[in-house]
Amino acid sequence: MNKIILIIKREYLTRVRKRTFIIGTILFPVLYIALIFGTNYIADKTRGDLKIAMIDNSGLFNEGVMSDINKKDSGNIIELFTGNAERFKVSFDSLGYDGYIEIPANFTWQTGSDSLLINTKKSFGIGAANPIEKKINRLWNSIKRDSLGIDSTKDKILSKTVQLRFHNEKNKNANERTATVIGYVCGFLMYLILLLYGSQVMMGVTEEKTSRIAEVVVSSVKPFQLMIGKIVGIGMVALTQFLIWVACIFLIYNISLKTGNSGGNVSGMVGAVQEAFTSVNIPLVVGCFIFYLLGGFFFYSSLYAAIGSAINEDMREAQSLSFPITMLVIFSIALMTPAISNPGSSVAVWSSIIPFSSPIVMMARIPFGVPTTVPWWQLGLSMAFLVAGFMFTTWFAARIYRTGILMYGKKPSWKEMMKWAFRK
Repeated sequence: MNKIILIIKREYLTRVRKRTFIIGTILFPVLYIALIFGTNYIADKTRGDLKIAMIDNSGLFNEGVMSDINKKDSGNIIELFTGNAERFKVSFDSLGYDGYIEIPANFTWQTGSDSLLINTKKSFGIGAANPIEKKINRLWNSIKRDSLGIDSTKDKILSKTVQLRFHNEKNKNANERTATVIGYVCGFLMYLILLLYGSQVMMGVTEEKTSRIAEVVVSSVKPFQLMIGKIVGIGMVALTQFLIWVACIFLIYNISLKTGNSGGNVSGMVGAVQEAFTSVNIPLVVGCFIFYLLGGFFFYSSLYAAIGSAINEDMREAQSLSFPITMLVIFSIALMTPAISNPGSSVAVWSSIIPFSSPIVMMARIPFGVPTTVPWWQLGLSMAFLVAGFMFTTWFAARIYRTGILMYGKKPSWKEMMKWAFRK
């Protein structure tokens, strides 16, 4: 036991003292926030608004309505063209227009639902026509309302819509939007940690094997002790990083409370943070995240360790052997989307109980409420199956590890590794 503790201590201290760990721990939340807001900002700044001319042969469209729509909806511009249409069609691009729409003479407000073409001299993406289409439809709706004699008062009545939101009678504080966001964040964070630190276990084992350090170490400790020590040590690194991020979240929450109590206006982001803490059982989410983080990490990292012990210096071997394990993680993230859409569906329930997908899918379901959406028996069964799952994968990987860590020069395969695992 003392030898395992020494290996854990070595693996843990070696990694947390690295500059990459410190920088990564600090930069990940910053980069994540920057990615969310930065992509929206860049997309807005590089949107590339279009200038479209309208050649109206029907006489239905007028400059007044088009001017009002252009003022209310900035961005893409639609201008009514008057003049020699045939000459304009030849040289519209030289006049600063990206394209033109020609309204046929038989286009009437009763039957004007036919599709129209945006004539251009260059290609555009599939989504470029959507804002133009919305603007044309707003123009067309305005013309139809005028033709039907609908004034502004009636228009406001007709424009009113019904908004639907779910109300959980068992959990009145439940908010499906907040739960969805937290579910996606937990699922993707689990996905990144499992892949990142699982591959670190594989690379660490491979480096020790190729540098022949493993031969020296296994002369004083058993291969199983070495594998367990390495897995637990790197798992503690992942847990440390996660707890630092949780501390940052609680710090933001406390700052948001002080901001709200000081009498000032609480920003939308601060309000969202406070809503998350009131509508979701945060202690339960954090506690379950730690459990599923460790359980999922032990489940996958033991398999990655087995692969790392079997391969040699050729990294193509690592990619081919680890591909089935990586696909299980990717398949789990694919199951997360339907699970969040309907947390009580059979797909969500069973994929949150099966050990290989439960760390991601269950963490996506828990923010929707326990026991209202996720009954206690499902949570308990999922945890029990995950414990049994990583105990089996640890045993299975240890059988491969004890042979693979001292084998050189032979290109491994899953068939060969299975023989190592079940050899007496």
